Amino acid sequence: MSVRFEPDPAVTPEVRDGICQLWADVSNAGGAVGFVPPVTPQDVRSHLLRHLAALAEGGERLLLGRDADGRVVATAFLTTNWHWMSTHWLWVSTVMVHPDLQGRGAGRALMAAVADVARGVDGIIGLRLTCRGGTGLDRFYASCGYREIGRAPRAIKLADDDLRDDLTMWLDLA
Repeated sequence: MSVRFEPDPAVTPEVRDGICQLWADVSNAGGAVGFVPPVTPQDVRSHLLRHLAALAEGGERLLLGRDADGRVVATAFLTTNWHWMSTHWLWVSTVMVHPDLQGRGAGRALMAAVADVARGVDGIIGLRLTCRGGTGLDRFYASCGYREIGRAPRAIKLADDDLRDDLTMWLDLA
């Protein structure tokens, strides 16, 4: 299945609802995107609305992936830094690929598209993201060219007896 990536799409109700559904589907499949299952699209809506407000204010960009039927199947947000000493790199967050597409190259294609979008922003030399330890995401991002630059031990609490490291990854663009 091919995915078409669209930077900065119009955020229509269909796009908003599609992202909410994707976020719930990814979370319920065990994806490390800020929630612990079970999750409904309504559960993630307020978090998405914060992204969309930042998007409207110009502080974030959205990269949206659609399948051949136009269904939202992938996302990544790129966030600018407000401090003048860090405006030369972008944060990457809420990276999601629909569970049906995982392991089929869509994630790697998404991360390549993220890097391409960032390279088109004047003065950007790198991308930074965080990921939950114990998920294998660090290996995935490393295979996309990122390297681990930091780790906060036990910084993510999924349950009283499930604490995970918060890993910071970096991709040089320049």
